[in-house]
Amino acid sequence: MSKRKSDASEKEHFASRPPQIRKMAQPTATTIIQLTPQEERLKSLLLEVARHVNETQEGRDPVILRWAGGWVRDKLLGIQSHDIDTAINVMTGAHFSAEIVALCKIPEMVEKHNVTETDIGNLHKIAANPEKSKHLETTTIKLFDFDVDFVNLRKETYSEDSRNPQVEFGTAEEDALRRDATVNALFYNLNTGKVEDFTGGLADMDNKLIKTPLDPFQTFMDDPLRVLRLVRFASRLQFTIDPNAEKVMGDSKVMQALRLKISRERVGVEVEKMLKGDHPRDALERINTLGLYHTVFTDPGKADAPKPDISNWRTVYECLDRLREARTPGSIYDVLVHTKEAAYFSWVMAAVVPWSPFVNSSQKPGKQPPPYATLAAREGIKAPNKVCDVITGAERHRPDIMALKNAVCAKEPYINERDRFGMAIRHWEARGGQWRLQVLSAFLVEAWQVLDVTTKDTDKERDFLKGWQLFLDHLQEIDVMEAPMLKRLIDGRQLAKELGIKPGPWMTRALEVCVAWQLRNPEATDPVGAVEEVRSKAKDLEIELPVPEKIRLSGD
Repeated sequence: MSKRKSDASEKEHFASRPPQIRKMAQPTATTIIQLTPQEERLKSLLLEVARHVNETQEGRDPVILRWAGGWVRDKLLGIQSHDIDTAINVMTGAHFSAEIVALCKIPEMVEKHNVTETDIGNLHKIAANPEKSKHLETTTIKLFDFDVDFVNLRKETYSEDSRNPQVEFGTAEEDALRRDATVNALFYNLNTGKVEDFTGGLADMDNKLIKTPLDPFQTFMDDPLRVLRLVRFASRLQFTIDPNAEKVMGDSKVMQALRLKISRERVGVEVEKMLKGDHPRDALERINTLGLYHTVFTDPGKADAPKPDISNWRTVYECLDRLREARTPGSIYDVLVHTKEAAYFSWVMAAVVPWSPFVNSSQKPGKQPPPYATLAAREGIKAPNKVCDVITGAERHRPDIMALKNAVCAKEPYINERDRFGMAIRHWEARGGQWRLQVLSAFLVEAWQVLDVTTKDTDKERDFLKGWQLFLDHLQEIDVMEAPMLKRLIDGRQLAKELGIKPGPWMTRALEVCVAWQLRNPEATDPVGAVEEVRSKAKDLEIELPVPEKIRLSGD
């Protein structure tokens, strides 16, 4: 990396720019941010380190520190943040961080800033990784309970024949112009105590507008991940995306660049943040309306994969959002979604519902291929294994789930058979996990199939919800919700001993017979009845029971 203009030469740099650009770029320095006492401590320490560097390293431009991006935005919105990006004008983040650690070992500095052993954490360097669009090394250190990243101001220059930019030291303006959105391009100058705005970010904050500092098309082609970052910030902040940016976010060239230029891990990080945020429905709505679905939720490695119909996808995430908003004790959402993790899983499942009609027929010896919905989550957004397992289970168990739900709605004569329902739930849990979310997936798929939010058929929607509520209420009534947690009255070793035979392949099925018997006899505390149940089904279970003594004698 080569050194470029310093902050000391910024006035000269502005003067050299065309008048129309110079007018836009002059920083606004009238906005004041009120710091908390802990932030004041951090600011004081960093300025002390900067003064020390300036005094000991003569012949160079003075160090100027700025807090950048998200922390500034959130402070202006009244949101407290413990992650602070610190931009440095004339030295690398690693160099400045090393100065902090060294000075905090000096007794005078420790006493002056009241630094304790727990106030200063270890340095962590995150290496540059151009192949994953991380173009500069970052150094992170824990300071006064803040996670502080240090990096130098930089300029990024992209060329058509390279996916990776040339990165140089830059001015604050150049650093602001390379960012994804104007609201993320604000600086808090620690030396002046004021906000600097080189891109119109303060006005866009007032107008609740997400806008790129430079031409949107070029911004997205330089780094296509910015498309998803703008979606995330717009949904998180409840801002509107600039219409000029919206026009090109779904452009075929931009989408192709997103597929080829950005790792799926980074795509997944952005989507995960969206779906774990406060407005996941809005994030999916923007992905839908901007035409991003087939680029995000897909398996990029399967060019021959089918293309799902998303014309009614809106019904899915709208329905899930309504469930969440209408949550009451015992309601569908309350019964099926118990944790923050489950809430995130539910939105991933909503995202891949359009893949549910397709059957993956690719053949691999000895192994059933994963459903297309699983591949869309696993390969498209690199979803965690746990959520992929749930999606796989939901896809494979949906026929059984629907059969039991429809039976309850139709009041079939067998719906009070606890073993039928309890053993099904145990099966779902054992093969996929989180059976409640598998049921939610079946709910979402049926909503996608039978409802249409654009028609506003409230009677049809009410009957649909009533059927699922009836099903879940019935599971509660027959007390099978905790069936996977049912403790067996007898284990395999004990069962083999009671039967007088050695353990073998028969054991798994025999123990299931015992559990089914327990579900039919919830008050039982003695497993004798379960053992007799296994004896009675010995032939079906392929168990060779010992011949009783009297029968052997008479046979002789």
